[in-house]
Amino acid sequence: MARRFDLLFRDVMLYDGSGGPARRGDLGVSGDRIAAIGDLAADSGDREILGAGRLALAPGFIDAHTHDDGAILCGADCMECKLSQGVTTAVIGNCGLSLAPAVMRQRPPAPLDLVGGPDSWRFPSFADYADTLRRQPPAVNAYALIGHMSLRVQALDFDVQRPATDREAAQMKAKLEQALDEGASGFSTGLWYPPSQAAPTDEVIAVAEALRSRGGLYVTHMRDEGDGIVDSIEETLKIGRDTGSAVVISHHKCMMPQNFGRSEETLALIDRAAKTQAVDFDVYPYPAGSTALMPDRVAAELPIQISSSEPHPEMAGRMLNDIAAEWGVDARTAAERLLPAAAIYFFMDEGDVRRILAHPRSMVGSDGIPSNDMPHPRLWGTFPRVLGHYARELGLISLEAAVHKMTGLTAKVFGMVDRGSLHAGAYADLVLFDPGTVIDTATFTAPKTPARGIAEVWVNGISSYMAGKGVTGATAGRLVTRNMA
Repeated sequence: MARRFDLLFRDVMLYDGSGGPARRGDLGVSGDRIAAIGDLAADSGDREILGAGRLALAPGFIDAHTHDDGAILCGADCMECKLSQGVTTAVIGNCGLSLAPAVMRQRPPAPLDLVGGPDSWRFPSFADYADTLRRQPPAVNAYALIGHMSLRVQALDFDVQRPATDREAAQMKAKLEQALDEGASGFSTGLWYPPSQAAPTDEVIAVAEALRSRGGLYVTHMRDEGDGIVDSIEETLKIGRDTGSAVVISHHKCMMPQNFGRSEETLALIDRAAKTQAVDFDVYPYPAGSTALMPDRVAAELPIQISSSEPHPEMAGRMLNDIAAEWGVDARTAAERLLPAAAIYFFMDEGDVRRILAHPRSMVGSDGIPSNDMPHPRLWGTFPRVLGHYARELGLISLEAAVHKMTGLTAKVFGMVDRGSLHAGAYADLVLFDPGTVIDTATFTAPKTPARGIAEVWVNGISSYMAGKGVTGATAGRLVTRNMA
């Protein structure tokens, strides 16, 4: 008996998210779920899309590392940077920074100010944030982590240059427990940043103990991604072991020239650890990072591009050394004048980027900062760059492996049920793209440009982005909770 679907894809190349070989076939969608896959020639759809064996259909991409906590609340237009790449789910609350649960009456210290201004810190509980997502659905799905830094600034009343007391750590743990019970999925730290640097390992373990009984995930921007990277990985692994938590190392990298090439050492260490505990990592496909501008970490030999500055917005896109020369001051003094500000740091080696991206354990995360005036191009270009540049052009990995790193692997690590896969019954988060043309167009000088080759994107069965037209205005996203359908 012939079936009628809401949406029917005919003769597309199916990349199912498993990493296995792509295959030609049909796929039908009913409501928010994939209803059937295979030869559907006898069936029909209210809307039919012909792939001619050329267009590829994959699960919607999952951005393993974002700072979209505020942007995701601002409507479909604010998420064009993700939808135009094929992203249908964003992991928010990374690097210890989360909008919830937090109420702040004054501007939070950097880098917390990157995810929202003073008016954004209005969610006393994660339930309040989750309720906002239900009442005002986002354009993409959200999977939420709770930030240690957000908890810490409140518990220590902004006096963050010291370890927390046992009572303060217990307060943070209790808030984390409550948030996990209300739909958050894990705990993130940013131990490299000044508001968390004074937190000893024991403090992090005391707070992260909340994860044990709830099966939550521990995700971390480690204490040091430079000279002390091995010690930082060991600290991360210890936190995972001592709390019984699976671990994700955020944006794995080896910073500064003296550490270029050390990814061989770090990946071997992670592989050894993975034999006895759950540990994975994400990576962005660029040899430059971006975060708050920190004058005490400015080095004359380090190229730094300003991505935003509140007192000097006209300097966005300019190199710090050029600004300093124009002002007749050294780079550190120029950086101080630009604050509050954010910047792009060119402190990585392309060889390490490729080695980390090619590793079978790596997931793809953009780490983009939507609030920047001239953001790092990863905000708009990460996923098409992996598909077009690293898979098709360089042959670093297969297209199937690239899709797996963006979908099935990420869904498995984060515990996203029925997402990241093409199978009957899975949610219809889908991206239709042209494998022969897909590529990023965003650059460091023109960062807000959509990719080529992404034809259309669906979130929970609803068309949300179309090439040449942009976002459709649909807000079909939902809160996704670890290991819950």
